[in-house]
Amino acid sequence: MKTIFALMAAASAFAACTANAETLYVSNERGNTVTVIDTATMKPVATWPVGGRPRGIAVSRDGKYVFVCASNDHAVQMIERATGKVVANLPSGEDPEQFFPSRDGKLLFVANEDNAALTVIDIESRSVSFQVDVGKEPEGVTESPDGKWIVVASEDENEIAWIDTAARTVTAQMPTDLRPRHVEFTADGRQLWIAAEVGGTVQIADTATSTIIETIRFAPPGVKEYQVLPCGIRFTPDGKTAVVALGRGNVVALVDVATRKIRGYVPVGKRAWHLAISADGTRAYTANGLSDDVTVIDIAAQKVLATIPAGTGPWGAAIAP
Repeated sequence: MKTIFALMAAASAFAACTANAETLYVSNERGNTVTVIDTATMKPVATWPVGGRPRGIAVSRDGKYVFVCASNDHAVQMIERATGKVVANLPSGEDPEQFFPSRDGKLLFVANEDNAALTVIDIESRSVSFQVDVGKEPEGVTESPDGKWIVVASEDENEIAWIDTAARTVTAQMPTDLRPRHVEFTADGRQLWIAAEVGGTVQIADTATSTIIETIRFAPPGVKEYQVLPCGIRFTPDGKTAVVALGRGNVVALVDVATRKIRGYVPVGKRAWHLAISADGTRAYTANGLSDDVTVIDIAAQKVLATIPAGTGPWGAAIAP
C-alpha cells in the first residue's frame, strides 16, 4: 500500500511539473535584454542581448521564434528560440511599442508610436506588407478572433481605431478613457477589453457596435487612486478570469469576465506592466518594471508563489511550451 501511495504521489508531482514546464520570456526595457525563465524551477536560465529599449514581446505561432520590439532601433527583432540569436531585424516603422502576431502566423501587426501608424509585416518575406495611419502614440494592438478586425489603441488621442482587415482602412474611431495602453479580445470575439492607464479603468467595448458598454474601476486596499494605472490584460484559457496589471499600484486585479466584478487583488512587484498566463491557466507572471523581477501568482488561490529576478526594467512577458 505504501508503494502505491508513493507512486501516486510521484505521478502527481510529475503532472504538476509537466503542467508548469514552460518557458517565460521577459523583455527588459532599460537593460536591453530578454530574460529566459524556466517556469518549472522558477529560475532564470539565460539572458539574451537584444536591441535598444525592448518592450513588446511574443512567441511566434509555430513556436520557433521570439519577436521583440527594439523600440530605439526601430525594428522588431526575430530571435531563434533554440539559440537566442537575432536572425532578422524586421522593418517595423518608427518606435515600435507593441505588436500582435496574426492568428494564422503569417503577419505581425505593429504599433508605431512616433509615426502614428500600424505597420503590417509579412514574416516569411520579412518585409512590410502595408501600413495604415492611426491616432497619435499608438501602443496596444490586437486582432479579432475571426480575423476581421485589427484594433489599435492611440494613447494621445484617447481612442481606439477599428481597422477592417480586408479593406485595410480605419472604419471607426471610438473614444476611450485617458491613455489606452492595451487591448484584448475575449475568446468569442464579442468584447474588446481596453486598459486606460491614466483613466484608471478597464473599459469593455461591444465588437458589433464598436461602443463602450461598461467601465470597470479599481480600488485595491492601501493603494492611492493615482497609483492605479491599468496596463496589461490577459484572460485565462477558460475565458472566465481577466488578470489586469495595475502599474504603480503594485497589484494585479482578478476580474470575473461573466459578471465583470473584481474577485480580488494580489500584491506583486513594483510597477507591474505586462503579464503572461500559463497554458493550464493556473499561474500568472507579471513583469515588474521598477523592482526588476517577475511575480508568480497562483490565480485560484490569489497568492504569490515566487518572485524571480529579471533584468533591468521588465516590460513585457510571453510564455510558450
